[in-house]
Amino acid sequence: MSAVGIAKQVEFHGESLSILRSASLTLYEGESVAIVGASGSGKSTLLSLLAGLDHPSAGEVALFGQSLTRLSEDDRARLRRDKVGFVFQNFQLMPQLTALENVMLPLELAGRRDAREAARAMLERVGLGQRLQHYPRHLSGGEQQRVALARAFVIEPLLLFADEPTGNLDPATGRQIIDLLFQLNAEQGTALVLVTHDAELAGRCDAIYRLVDGKLNGAGR
Repeated sequence: MSAVGIAKQVEFHGESLSILRSASLTLYEGESVAIVGASGSGKSTLLSLLAGLDHPSAGEVALFGQSLTRLSEDDRARLRRDKVGFVFQNFQLMPQLTALENVMLPLELAGRRDAREAARAMLERVGLGQRLQHYPRHLSGGEQQRVALARAFVIEPLLLFADEPTGNLDPATGRQIIDLLFQLNAEQGTALVLVTHDAELAGRCDAIYRLVDGKLNGAGR
């Protein structure tokens, strides 16, 4: 993945508001990077741009050698479906689906005939083999995030975006989730973009980028 000079402006009460001024980074296969910054600094906006969920006002993002600005919305969606995983702060599980069905969903969308077996195996891998038929409302926050991790990794993504994955969890549960995230990441060799305000968590990544005043500064520990 590469991003060169991406910026984002929005109109607010008739005025142009700069959320991102300049952001450039490169992520290699199997590498992990953290994007840190204060609340409201634009971290989630940057992640959306990197994932092709939003369009930059300037600059270019490329995933797997393909410029996102040159792809149609359908092509971007297919690229994310086949190669990209997401983990969010608020889990974003489908409330009307069981844990098993939530993890099966991306496989079914990809036309996988082994969706049920693969989803069951991944839920067992994250320690939820006894929760397959439970709905999200019957699961704890930590269990819901484990389902979200299983859903993200079941497609064996080449790239994973994680947006404040422990933000709604207590510290002890959060540490368990992060340990699991990095274990799965290492097992599958997935590249990882982690958005966080947690310096300790960011320190587990290969590189750290800091978002300050709309600019993405440097890389390194």
